[in-house]
Amino acid sequence: MKKFVSALLAALMIMSLAACGGQPSGNDDKNSGTGDVANDPKVTLVYAEVNPLDTIVGQTASEFKKNVEEMSGGSITIDIRASGVLGSENDVLDAIIGGDDSIDMSRISAFALTSYGAEKSVLLSLPFTFESRDHWWNFANSDLAAEFLNEPQEIDLPLRGVFYGEEGFRHFFANTAINSIDDLKGMKIRVSNDPIMNGMVESLGASPTVVAFGELYSALNTGVCDAAEQPIANYKSNAFPEVANNLILDGHTLGAVQVVITDTAWAKLTPAQQQVIMEAGKKTQQFNAELSQGEEDKVLEQLKADGCNVVDVTDKGPWQEACSSAPAIKEAIDKQADLYQQILDLK
Repeated sequence: MKKFVSALLAALMIMSLAACGGQPSGNDDKNSGTGDVANDPKVTLVYAEVNPLDTIVGQTASEFKKNVEEMSGGSITIDIRASGVLGSENDVLDAIIGGDDSIDMSRISAFALTSYGAEKSVLLSLPFTFESRDHWWNFANSDLAAEFLNEPQEIDLPLRGVFYGEEGFRHFFANTAINSIDDLKGMKIRVSNDPIMNGMVESLGASPTVVAFGELYSALNTGVCDAAEQPIANYKSNAFPEVANNLILDGHTLGAVQVVITDTAWAKLTPAQQQVIMEAGKKTQQFNAELSQGEEDKVLEQLKADGCNVVDVTDKGPWQEACSSAPAIKEAIDKQADLYQQILDLK
């Protein structure tokens, strides 16, 4: 009799495991973003992107949307508002930090929060910090990166970092030829209102000119400014070659980016949905790493084929030397020398 009962219990256990896919019910489904999380209250998150969807950051936004919606089983919808329809990065951040809850998420430059007291992020904006994409990704995939992403919470900003990405190195472009560092002297170069950017432009002998990104095309066309700087993909997608068809590949700063979510939006989510956002962020970060170089190479070849005057910089020494002399840059390094050295050591 005992043998019969034991055999019966064993058979029932096998049938139970088969019915639930051979896994414990509940937990694994939640971890994969399906199952119970699909039955969580439905939430739509508005995601701001200043660039078009065909750019590297635009494609990254689309990938994040796909990952979140699949992994949440449809309980989270990402509503991407691209091409700057919600304003510039600073407009969006001003709104978020000012308490506007109509924007839930945004892709921003990794150093955009420096204007709001995020001192660690300043180090990501310093020219010639990252020697290569590999150097950047060594940082972005390190424990140190998590420390930077968490900084907004540490300084009581109402948002948190989700993941990092990049859109290629940033280069200068102008409405007249730039063949060397000397050609920048006297130019009015568009900058965002950032002390590091202002200091870099001044150190190159140029005049920093604050212009909103949405007004840059017109400013270049009318002579309000002579030059600007952007990653290659954004330079082309925003039609800047039409008004400034001279590009010099100095690669002064890596176009590091991050995606942030507001505390208000975070609080709308269940714990399982919060986990989906972070896991989708990890997947999207990897997607961005695999996408960026190839996309940039294709855009650069197209620019050359279209007649853009592209000049390479074989010796960046003079550029690095000039930038390192800027007081704002020296001060930023000295203030967090140990942390900055940790970044440099990751190359």
